[in-house]
Amino acid sequence: MTNDVFPGDPTLRSTAEAMDATDPLAPFRSEFHHGDPEQCYLDGNSLGKLPLATIESVANFVTQEWGSELVGGWSHWIDEAQVAGDLLARATLGAGPGQTLVCDTTSVNFYQLALAAIEALPERSTVIIDSANFPTDRYILEGIARARDLKLITLDTDGSGGPGSVRVQVQNERVTAEALAPYLDDSVALVTLQAINYRSGARPELKEITEAVKSVGAYMLWDCSHAGGAIDLDFDGNGIDLAVGCTYKYGNSGPGSPAWMFVRQSVQDQLRVPIQGWFAQEDQFVMGPYFEKAQGIRGFQTASPSIVGIRAVQASYEIIERAGIATIERKAALGTQLMIALVDAWLTPLGVTLGTPREADHRGGHIIIRHPDAEKIALALRKIANVIPDYRQPDAIRLAISPLPTSYQEVWDGFDRLRDLMASGDYHGVEPESSRVT
Repeated sequence: MTNDVFPGDPTLRSTAEAMDATDPLAPFRSEFHHGDPEQCYLDGNSLGKLPLATIESVANFVTQEWGSELVGGWSHWIDEAQVAGDLLARATLGAGPGQTLVCDTTSVNFYQLALAAIEALPERSTVIIDSANFPTDRYILEGIARARDLKLITLDTDGSGGPGSVRVQVQNERVTAEALAPYLDDSVALVTLQAINYRSGARPELKEITEAVKSVGAYMLWDCSHAGGAIDLDFDGNGIDLAVGCTYKYGNSGPGSPAWMFVRQSVQDQLRVPIQGWFAQEDQFVMGPYFEKAQGIRGFQTASPSIVGIRAVQASYEIIERAGIATIERKAALGTQLMIALVDAWLTPLGVTLGTPREADHRGGHIIIRHPDAEKIALALRKIANVIPDYRQPDAIRLAISPLPTSYQEVWDGFDRLRDLMASGDYHGVEPESSRVT
């Protein structure tokens, strides 16, 4: 995707206006709450905006369901984790029903599926992750490996190392099947990677990597937290068996909203999660002395789901389903291409470098730019320019287009303000904040 895809010069605001005029997703912007119309919110990859439908859905649950039905509501709440999971799978995963749960947190779900996969292959002793993976995944896998005396290989894709690190040559932290191949053999139980890299925004070879891992008899676990709702994951087409993800980024379901886990039907009988909660008991309300795993995806559920959280998930993913994930991915690709064009034209002369793949099918809904003063610049964008990005160590600013609530003009305006801030040098005077959130 090059600059000739734009209806005009990308450095002119009129081009962004023309893009919005023909954007099939433009009407969805009005379905979200915009607290400050002058703000350029380019951090939807971290926390999505509030859908107006969520306000009504949650309020109705509190007053009409919980408030009126009390404990009787469990007669229809009991399987909501599965109902919401089927909706999420239809809207964003490209997978059929009975394979997805909306429950718990990404960290809990990751631990559950990682350990279940490892225990399903007790004769194998190696697990693989990459150094640029999201910290919770790296830390959890390190803990599992230590407790189970496993060999942990960390593919060092960003120079940060890690337990059992081996240096691999990749660009923008993007893992390929070729880079992974030398470490795959019949000792490997599990490989886990991100479907979109949380920092660089790189998209690995989902299908090729999944096939390579399966070819040696290992399990492949994808963390889709920065991918779900931004790209078409096509689980069926890519042969993905195990995955987890959150719902509060491009899923727009709110801070701390329930996460999800996916277990393909063909492997559900092979796996047994370590936390054997009562929701996974076959005869749940018999409450007998021994655990017997329930058939199907319920056998992976631990405990009572957050129904109020699930209502927010349902409200948001119904919007995503109406919009269409293929259309959403196209806008994410075009929006990030607009960002890259503005980086090249405006920010490269100011010392900025791009840290995200230029190929549209190699990235998701966000990019990173690198600069030695990235932390100060990101803070100044918030405090001076009313632009919301986020900062990731050591030198990266993340900038996203969330295709439903974000317009192309908002992207253009945000980058215009970023250029002015850097050119003026005003960011040097910003006072650091005490918050540890960046």
